Amino acid sequence: MRRLFVLSSLRNLPLAVHAALAGGLVTAAVALIFFYAPVDEDGLNQKIFYFHVPIAFTAYACFGWGAWKALRHLWKRSPGADLESYVAIHQGVIFGALTLLTGSLWAKVRWGHWWVWSENQLVLFLVLFLFYAAYFMLRFSVDPGPQRANLCAVYALFGVVLIPISILAIRLAENFIHPIAFNKHGPQMATSQFATFCVALAAMLALAGTLYRVELAGKRLDARLRELREALA
Repeated sequence: MRRLFVLSSLRNLPLAVHAALAGGLVTAAVALIFFYAPVDEDGLNQKIFYFHVPIAFTAYACFGWGAWKALRHLWKRSPGADLESYVAIHQGVIFGALTLLTGSLWAKVRWGHWWVWSENQLVLFLVLFLFYAAYFMLRFSVDPGPQRANLCAVYALFGVVLIPISILAIRLAENFIHPIAFNKHGPQMATSQFATFCVALAAMLALAGTLYRVELAGKRLDARLRELREALA
């Protein structure tokens, strides 16, 4: 919920300010990752952690935001909620693909394998990613209208159940291929590492928020132009 609140707060900023904030945070994050965060026993490949984990959390946040907008559509019939849910899920799929890419790079460098099918942690995130990728097959197989919006909203709500399962799989796995950076005692990393991680996470959330708003504005403009063409026809 905290990540959803961050996304909600960021969307109230003017787009230009939002984009500048995202660019500044991304620049700061890259600088901290390569010039401030220490190199631990894993070597330079540990730097991928600062990209992979924030990107994964951002994908979860986008999927969660898409589910929230889907609920708003079904419950309150909020105008535009269906489109907002669609754009959020689209961004989630983009960041989900980046999660799989950075995770595979990390696994190859660290463990010598691009992918291990026997690890539920990896497979469950892939299932989550494929579930939301299939969302677009459903959406574009139904004609635009209330029926498509309702079907897509129900589908998005079902998918959000996979998010806590995917996160718990990491926590409950017998083989900790993912490092446990947080537990009940707090962050399990040095102060410099934690600060770098927080900036990287904020950067990914701000970047996702900016891309979300840009795509949403484009979709709305396209819809208005289509309405004008139909009115003039």
